[in-house]
Amino acid sequence: MNVQTLDSRLDALESRFALERLIAEYAQAFDSHDEKLLHSIWHEGALLSLGDAFGNFEGVEAILESARLNWQKMPHMHHWMANPMIDIDGDTATGRAAVDCLCTHVELGPVQISGLYHDRFERRDGRWAFVERRFDLHFLTPLVNWTPVAGSESVKS
Repeated sequence: MNVQTLDSRLDALESRFALERLIAEYAQAFDSHDEKLLHSIWHEGALLSLGDAFGNFEGVEAILESARLNWQKMPHMHHWMANPMIDIDGDTATGRAAVDCLCTHVELGPVQISGLYHDRFERRDGRWAFVERRFDLHFLTPLVNWTPVAGSESVKS
């Protein structure tokens, strides 16, 4: 095995770990209302396209503003990202990741949101980040009579 092949294989592994971490950081940033983390995962000029249900936003500041609005509407979010399919080609990559999210919506109450993210990533100056994240909504379902009875978000009597 030559060194170039080993180097390219190591780069592919390191890149995949970095991209999977970005997907997880997206979920953590929204769930914990962490603007600093959310800001850190995008390249300038990035696009977050959440569709008709949640809106489309271009640029990091617009993405942060969309998060603030979503946090007002849904103060509690719990994202689970699954089944990431990532294809890396040098300093660019594409991916898909399934998402299931339980939220507390101020008007609808508890809701479950499910869908698929389509991602484009770039590595610029050695740093991977999102350049586009597009969401296909599978469903948004109010969870009638769903009430947490224990935990930090349980209903207090």
